[in-house]
Amino acid sequence: MSSRAKADLKKFLITSASVLFWLIVWQIAAVRLNSKILLVSPVDVVKRLCVLVPTGNFWRSVGFSATRILLGFALGLTCGCLLAFAAGKLRFVRTLFSPLISVMKSIPVASFTILALIWIGSKDLSVLVSFLICVPIVYSNMLEGIDALDPKLREMSEVFGIPVWRRFVGVYLSQLLPYFRSASRLAIGLCWKSGAAAEVIGIPDGSIGEKLFEAKVYLETADLFAWTLTVILLSWLCEKAFTTLTALLQRRVERM
Repeated sequence: MSSRAKADLKKFLITSASVLFWLIVWQIAAVRLNSKILLVSPVDVVKRLCVLVPTGNFWRSVGFSATRILLGFALGLTCGCLLAFAAGKLRFVRTLFSPLISVMKSIPVASFTILALIWIGSKDLSVLVSFLICVPIVYSNMLEGIDALDPKLREMSEVFGIPVWRRFVGVYLSQLLPYFRSASRLAIGLCWKSGAAAEVIGIPDGSIGEKLFEAKVYLETADLFAWTLTVILLSWLCEKAFTTLTALLQRRVERM
């Protein structure tokens, strides 16, 4: 077994042990509390998930929320990158958007969720909220990467007459991909978190947020935990899929 494989196995075992430890703590707390309204056990949550997952209603809710949250993420990723490139190239663009980005970073999610609910209604609320969460994260990370670009590499590529495409890949893309990967990894998790919270406030029909709200109203704690776990798993899967794709792209760029 290679050293990298051993390191990956060790990391997996440590992570698994940590997860198992907290599941045991959760189970003990649920047993000691002995109230299924206040806290259900992980066993009860898994049982409830096993009931929900085979139903069409579950997958419709997942599809509804995932489509809108990931659309907001994709739009925010694109817009954040474009704004960062423009700000890196033109000083007045950086100055113009600096207050807006600062406001987007600091404004409470609940505040602009309520405002967005007034403007666009509940159906596409999670698209806008995810977009607004994603843009400042991507913009800040990509602009930091652009500022950190090595000017000597650009000058050398121009002196040797390297074609524009190879110059873009070898000089710019290779240096910016780590920043892009870090930004997207952080943004996609926050998009799921804020998008689900926006749906709980707006309660669009057929969304995960609606199911969370109904579970709270009817004191269905097992459902509340089951849907929360669903959001966590979806966020984790999306993050892993996207970071894997960006890692593959980065390795391919490095080989070019």
